[in-house]
Amino acid sequence: MFSKESKIHIVGAGLAGSECAWQLAEMGFSVQLYEMRPKTSTPAHKTGQFAELVCSNSFGSLTDYSAPGQLKWEAEALGSLILKSAKEAAVPAGMALGVDREVFSKQITLAIRNHPNIEVVEKVVENLNDIPRPAILATGPLTHSPLAESLRTHFDNEFLYFYDAIAPIIDADTIDGTIAFKADRFQRGNADYYNCPLTKEQYYDLIASIKSARKIESKEFENTPYFDGCMPIEAIIERGDETLRFGPLSPKGIRHPETDERYFAVVQLRQDNKEATAYNMVGFQTKMAYGDQKEIFRKIPGLENAEFLKLGSIHRNLYIHSPKLLNKDLSSPKDEWLFFAGQITGVEGYFESTCIGLLVSHFLKDKIEGLETNIPPRTSAFGSLYNAITEAKEDFQPTNINWGLFPRPTNFNQRGRKFKEMKRLKQIYNAKNDMAQWLEATKPFITLSEKIKNDLEMKEHLYPQAPEN
Repeated sequence: MFSKESKIHIVGAGLAGSECAWQLAEMGFSVQLYEMRPKTSTPAHKTGQFAELVCSNSFGSLTDYSAPGQLKWEAEALGSLILKSAKEAAVPAGMALGVDREVFSKQITLAIRNHPNIEVVEKVVENLNDIPRPAILATGPLTHSPLAESLRTHFDNEFLYFYDAIAPIIDADTIDGTIAFKADRFQRGNADYYNCPLTKEQYYDLIASIKSARKIESKEFENTPYFDGCMPIEAIIERGDETLRFGPLSPKGIRHPETDERYFAVVQLRQDNKEATAYNMVGFQTKMAYGDQKEIFRKIPGLENAEFLKLGSIHRNLYIHSPKLLNKDLSSPKDEWLFFAGQITGVEGYFESTCIGLLVSHFLKDKIEGLETNIPPRTSAFGSLYNAITEAKEDFQPTNINWGLFPRPTNFNQRGRKFKEMKRLKQIYNAKNDMAQWLEATKPFITLSEKIKNDLEMKEHLYPQAPEN
């Protein structure tokens, strides 16, 4: 239906849209990039520049041992424009990649506008039918209202969520299993939940700490009503100090499997992924400041040394239930030449959004060339992030890259803090090795940088084999 000569239409010149347009243009495709700013702005944007950073100026960790660092390693191998520009616009930010916002956005805008294969169209797109196919929608959580309504109609009124209810997620290896115990209410089920027991004194201390914590107030444009199913813990407490004991912290039906002991209240942790590497705090959606969350939640018995893969938040958002409503190549089942990229697909974070834009450019290229969708290895950061937004689950919520999304290394069943470093090293090795093989086998036009080649030549002894059971 379409060929290499077909013009590709991308809506939104944010991080995902700009990256996607650049990648396709570098592949030799002709691209039309639609951007409504500066003619029509949003409550968050201040300029008409592309890839404007509206919140933080940080792209997250650059460290080799972090999940965000691994994602950047892979994006560098794939020739990410956003990453290259961010490094060029970097400012001192410790182990993170912080940028000068103005310099960064100007660099992206200049690169996009000067690319011979990209035509920028300053236009407000209000309806999906106004976009020629093939098309990629990368309009983000603040999608223009008329276009959002068009999307709602396209997906039969079931896909849009205008709030983001997220509870903290904890690294499973940092839960103290000598205090937290596995059990289900009334001994039903398979004891899938971790239970952190609270005495009466510990419960009221937790309540007092939450009430006095610093809160991050929503901006006016993020002022959405709370829903009972995702009400922040602070709002529940406003109904009374005992409310949590009859809600998410109810001890009813929970006893210690060995001592049969009952408790005044219980904080439950629910498995967050198939690999059981991450657990979320049930009912702990929150707008507390990040620093206060860590301090307060580590007061909970069993979480004294907890490491948080994600901290809680509630803010206005718009995203698609991708596992339920999109094809595996992130196109619409109702229109196979309409793709979605970036934060609207259910990722969270600047660079995660960028990488989904990059990935969709390859998916569209594959489809035009009549090839099967070539998904990165499950062990890679790209593959793990992709899996997080395509794996079917009812309580789908946005996520950023974290080690909890990666599969546990083969033959590695040990748990606990002393095995954590070994597990991470194996995950990093698997991600780099498998991603490099995928690149060389399926993307011959990509040339690995010298740095990445050197990384891949690291000796096996740096990534020790996990002990057998």
